[in-house]
Amino acid sequence: MRRTAIAAVLALVVSACSASNAAPTVPTTAQATTTTTITTTTTAAPTTTTTTTPAFPVTVEAANGPVTIEQQPSAIVSLSPTATETLFAIGAGGQVVAVDDQSTYPEEAPVSDLSGFSPNVEAIVAYDPDLVVISFDPGDLISSLDTLGVPVILQPAAAGFDDVYSQIEQLGAATGHLADAAALVANMQESIDTAVAGAPDANLTYYHELDPTFYSVTSSTFIGQVYGLFGLTNIADPADTDGYGYPQLSAEYLIEQDPDLIFLADTKCCGQSPETVAERPGWDSLTAVVNGRVIPLDDDVASRWGPRLVDFVEQIADAVALVKTP
Repeated sequence: MRRTAIAAVLALVVSACSASNAAPTVPTTAQATTTTTITTTTTAAPTTTTTTTPAFPVTVEAANGPVTIEQQPSAIVSLSPTATETLFAIGAGGQVVAVDDQSTYPEEAPVSDLSGFSPNVEAIVAYDPDLVVISFDPGDLISSLDTLGVPVILQPAAAGFDDVYSQIEQLGAATGHLADAAALVANMQESIDTAVAGAPDANLTYYHELDPTFYSVTSSTFIGQVYGLFGLTNIADPADTDGYGYPQLSAEYLIEQDPDLIFLADTKCCGQSPETVAERPGWDSLTAVVNGRVIPLDDDVASRWGPRLVDFVEQIADAVALVKTP
């Protein structure tokens, strides 16, 4: 039952943690790829352009197909915590009128009681939005909003870094902030490259914890790809015999594997810390515990794939450097 519940929540691709201490979730390996195609319509034939000057109407190719935005949006509703962070990071925060109950960053985001995984069309429409951004459609959300003439952009969980950057540029095009989005992507790429290049070569193993029942991620997931930038070996890989991507490990397995590094992505949702890990039966002798290599993460930063991805990468780089420092 636990595995089924985790799988269901993962499919919703919502934020890792909420103020109500919901179970952590992470980006899935959904394969829908978003491509930013910007089409400017004039009295002449439509043309495709990469202009950085806001021009509308524009059409972006989202996961739900081509979406046309007639005018620069001024009343955006975001039901995706990752999209919310991106909108504010590219300068479109002033155009956002409401965000879902999981979009707790940045602080100025207008958090509402809207739900990203159990959306209510009437509640969304009450904000009179001219653009809605979602990461999950339970079945009829997009079609319902389409019927009402409200453009919807679906941005599922990133399957890789290209998806991350495409989604940012997509929102930039849709909101009239393409230049800002392109600059953000460039800065993220530079910061990530710098963090990876500055980290020492590390022949290290690691365990990424999603919750205290030992659900983890494998190298096939986006989170696993982030760790892969540093050449770290994921101890969860051999345990994922069915290729699920999010295996539940056992305490005995973890003790036997004895990872060099333990990353806790359940500090907010589940109150885990280096101290609570050390108190687990048999864990006080683990290499990571003995050597102070249990790294607490912000659940949200570790599960979202927006601008704060850089923070996640840099935290891994710092952990690797600490191990390699004489």
